[in-house]
Amino acid sequence: MGANDSDGHESWGDRERVTAAAVDRFNDALNRHDVDAVMAAMTNDCVFENTWPPPDGERLEGQAAVRSFWETMLRNSPDAHFEAEEIVATQDRCVVRWRYTYTDADGVGRHLRGIDLFQIRDGLVSEKLAYVKG
Repeated sequence: MGANDSDGHESWGDRERVTAAAVDRFNDALNRHDVDAVMAAMTNDCVFENTWPPPDGERLEGQAAVRSFWETMLRNSPDAHFEAEEIVATQDRCVVRWRYTYTDADGVGRHLRGIDLFQIRDGLVSEKLAYVKG
């Protein structure tokens, strides 16, 4: 646990480190395609808004719905990889600018770029909102 200020709250530096560490754990698990670890990095009442279908994507709520999405997505994209290009954390929020690489159904390597907006609660991802360029 980090140092506390006079009101007993974690200092911003410590809180940002907790936020960034939670996002790193999530991203590492996702890139290992370890759905159990992805879900262990998320709260029971997690919210995930993905980028499909356009224009607004789909909102998934709770462990079961979010787990189902990741299982399907990773099964359909066995070489899926998210590279964090930039991470900015402040208090319980984090923005990750990423590059997602995958191979399409025709065997062609592709990529997308976008951002995720994370909210962290108790060291776990409580919300992940994904946006893609284009």
